[in-house]
Amino acid sequence: MDEALRTACITMISASGLAKYFGGKRALGPVSFEIGRGDTVGFLGLNGAGKTTALRILAGDLRPSAGSLIVNGSDAIRDPIAVRRLVGFLPEQPPLYPDMAVGNYLRFAGRLHGMAPADVERRVGDVEELMGLKDVSREIIRHLSAGYRQRVGLAQAVIHEPELLILDEPAHDLDPAQIAEMRALLGALRDHHTILVSSHNLPEISQTCDKLLFLDGGKIIASGSEAELAARWLDTFRSEVAIRLPDGGRELELDADVAAMPPVAAAIAALRSIEGVLEIKAMAVPQEGGASIHVESGEDKRSEICRILVEQGFEVTRLERSREKLESVFLDLVRGAERARDSGNPAA
Repeated sequence: MDEALRTACITMISASGLAKYFGGKRALGPVSFEIGRGDTVGFLGLNGAGKTTALRILAGDLRPSAGSLIVNGSDAIRDPIAVRRLVGFLPEQPPLYPDMAVGNYLRFAGRLHGMAPADVERRVGDVEELMGLKDVSREIIRHLSAGYRQRVGLAQAVIHEPELLILDEPAHDLDPAQIAEMRALLGALRDHHTILVSSHNLPEISQTCDKLLFLDGGKIIASGSEAELAARWLDTFRSEVAIRLPDGGRELELDADVAAMPPVAAAIAALRSIEGVLEIKAMAVPQEGGASIHVESGEDKRSEICRILVEQGFEVTRLERSREKLESVFLDLVRGAERARDSGNPAA
């Protein structure tokens, strides 16, 4: 296969020198990046970092001031209509008509995307099933909870079966249970769409995305998978292991000093014997019936952590790379960018 054709087949988005100015103020860029077909990519950054501007440009909602943008082989600047047909977009504030019933609104959204009437009816049923909206199909949108309104917003974004799905803060204003529901919905969509998502919720991004783009001051300051970024920016490897305590830890309180409890103290002592372990912290996890032990080491020690705890007779219920690492990478990157700007480095 010709190299250019092969690249086009695996690349959904190719941006080069993309920039946006509002008057004399630079909101984005110049940035250059590629996103593969089928990827789920998280856009991270503080408020004002350029995330929303970038997503609006990629969605065809905002025209860039400079640079080039190719989406699925189409020039997004010369032929924005062609690109919009490929895109489903959920802005931070869902574009809902509050006085419409859910089903009627989704039919309206399908017609806006130029779908044939038969396809609209088919897809309304499909997305209502997917998004858990069957029971509220005839409800007026303004009477729905925030979680249901967000589901309706996501439903309008996928009604026309877009190849590219762009979601700006999809968990905005949702409670923890609704955030978990949104995460499950995104998981169900991953196999059918290339997904771009921005969020301030780092654990959600960590559990949802294959690749991360960190923005600061309108520029991309780092990109890669979570593991790649952690390896590049963090000096240590952080593991989290959960052990079950006698009686399921029924008497534990969240603020309990579990490190002083004999079983946990014994586990910590055993883990300190592993070469390369730098720091160990323990916290109570009553809902899991035990304690969570965070181990910081010079390299990945998870296999040794598991082995030594099992040999000592502990029941290991969970072992993973610590979720704290993404927050650490994020803070290190932002602080580094701030220091570079303060020093007058023009690259920042």
